[in-house]
Parts: sequence; structure tokens; C-alpha cells
Amino acid sequence: MAFPRPGGRRCRASRRSWIWPTASPAPASRTGAAVHLHERTSGCLIGTAIGDSLLLPAEGLSRARIARRFPGPLRHRLVCGRGLVSDDTEHAFLTAQALLAAVPDAAVFARALARRLRWWLVALPGGCGKATALGLIRSWLGFPPARSGVRSAGNGPAMRAALIGVRWSHDPVQRRAFVTASTVLTHRDDQALTAALAVAESAALVTRGEPVVGVWSIWRGISADAAWQDRVAMLERHHCAGDPVDAVAIDLGCPDYVSGYALHSVPLALYAWLRHRADSSACFESILRCGGDTDTMGAIAGALLGTERGVAAFPAAWLERIADWPLSIGVLSAAGQAFAAETPRPVGWWWPCQPLRNLVFLGVILAHGLRRLLP
Repeated sequence: MAFPRPGGRRCRASRRSWIWPTASPAPASRTGAAVHLHERTSGCLIGTAIGDSLLLPAEGLSRARIARRFPGPLRHRLVCGRGLVSDDTEHAFLTAQALLAAVPDAAVFARALARRLRWWLVALPGGCGKATALGLIRSWLGFPPARSGVRSAGNGPAMRAALIGVRWSHDPVQRRAFVTASTVLTHRDDQALTAALAVAESAALVTRGEPVVGVWSIWRGISADAAWQDRVAMLERHHCAGDPVDAVAIDLGCPDYVSGYALHSVPLALYAWLRHRADSSACFESILRCGGDTDTMGAIAGALLGTERGVAAFPAAWLERIADWPLSIGVLSAAGQAFAAETPRPVGWWWPCQPLRNLVFLGVILAHGLRRLLP
């Protein structure tokens, strides 16, 4: 969630070539097996949903409050031991739909994404950042995608960036163009763009199967902004020392609560992923302990875990206990698989039912809000 800052004719085969490059990336490790591209796209979307739904109940709570309210092993706790997804997963899915609908043109993609997000806002989502809402209202008023965003360094664009990195893993020019198009639709701030690019570049790196040791130089090359360079140096220092994720939160100036400011929440999510790449439970638990914008940080880390290792990165019980509809795990999986189709196109889902679902979701969130008023 977003917060303000403290030539020739195409043959049939070529239709598929803009969805995936013809060169095969080096396989990534998943207990010795290669992770295929369609597994990465599905893993990215489903990982987003898992991190989002697991950590949503703790959103907005302090570290101390979370320690009291959520003891024991990590599990779904939103309603009757089940989980629901929030705007983080919805935005990632709509980004997938726009990528599947668009030709390899960032401007076409931006219009496709803007149209989907406008109707998403009309459906009255239970959670929406201020900058995202204002940007989409401006889009409804006729502002083009390149000018509809507002000045905010929130983390909203980072929620949509991982799948773009997977899709354009072998094309840095297109990758940056598509991430920029997605970002300025709602957020016109250089730091919001930098954070979104960091997520996309991380997803692209693991999609190509390259060693993650190269991530430091990639992150440093994203932006010359002094604040960002300080964040990268800090993360590298903590990683070399083997420090826990909590130490990064403290160094970020967020000892009790990690805000939705892009240069707070995104660096922490990236570090949690990097620190616990082989253990999704440890990754999410480390984010949970930090408090604050836990669902978005979990969604970003989950997207990267799923991109690198596929759905196998997560316990089956976590998937089975996500009880959302119409945006279900099945729909997310179908969207991921669609990228490998001979003729890729957006997947069908019962989107007219989304407003009714949002009313139910709002009731659940209000009940949790009332519970938080108690000690």
C-alpha cells in the first residue's frame, strides 16, 4: 500500500516470441531441478498471494503488538484459519492481465493497466493507498497514464513490478520502460520508481538463472540517488555480516514499525528475500516480526521466492487455506500459465462479482479493526 514520504509480417511463432525470448536462460536450482518459465510466472503471482495473505492480519501493528497477538508458527489467521488477499495481489494480477493483453509496447501496456486499475477502484477495494487512489481518480478524469500519478514515494508501484521483471528478464530497455509506465500511472516520484525497479531487477536476475551475488551491482546501477545508494550499501553490509532482518529495520529507522515509504519497506522486503531465499517460512516470519506494512513486504518477498523456485517454494497448506474468490489461487495459476500459451491472452475470471467480495472483505477487516481496539 502507498504512503506519502516522511519490419515484415509476423508468423504465428513470432506472436509468442514477444512473450518470452527465444534464448533459454540458465536453469535455477529447485532441489536440483530446473524451474521452467511458466513455473516462474505462476510462482511469482502465487508467491505474492501467499505473502500478502499470511501477513495481512498484522498490517499496521507494531513489533511488540505482533509478538503478543501472533505467537506460534506462521499460519493464516485472518478468518477461521483462512487467508484472503489484498490490493498487493490484485495489482499483481491486473499487471499480468495487462501484460498478456498488450503488444510489446509500454504505452499500450500502460493504457491496458490503467483501464483495469480504474475499474478495480470502482469495485471499492478494501485497501487502497492514498496516492494510488488519487492517481486512479485522475485517470478517470482523463489524465493520460504518463501524467495521472501524484507525487508520492509510496511502495504501490513495487507491488506490480516483479512480474514485469520476469516478463522482460532478457531485455533491460523494455524492463525499465514497462516498470516506469506502471509506476507513473499512480506515483510520479523518483524514489518510488527506484524501488519498483529494484524489485523488477531482482526478479529478472533470478529468472535468468544468474548468481544472486550480482544483485549488489545491479541495485547500485538503478539510480544515483544518495538515499538509495545508502540503502544498498547498508543491505550489503548487513548481508555480509549475516545479520537478521530485524537489524535492517532498526538501521532503516523503523525499530517498531516499517512504513509504506518505498525506501523503508522495499529494502527490507528485498533483504528478507535475500537472507532467507531457501526458507519461505523464515522469510515471512522475519518480516512479520518487523511490523508495519507487513502485507506489502510479504507480497514482494513472496513474489521473488516464487519467481526463483516456483510454487514449490511454499508449503502446500499455505496455498490450500487461501479462501479468496473470484481472484482465487486457480485464477492466479492460470494467469501464470497463460504466458507460455501459443497465443497468450488474459484469463477469464468472475470480475463482476468482485464488488460483492470486497464488501465481505471490508467486513472482515472492520472486525479485525475492532479486535485491535482491545488490549
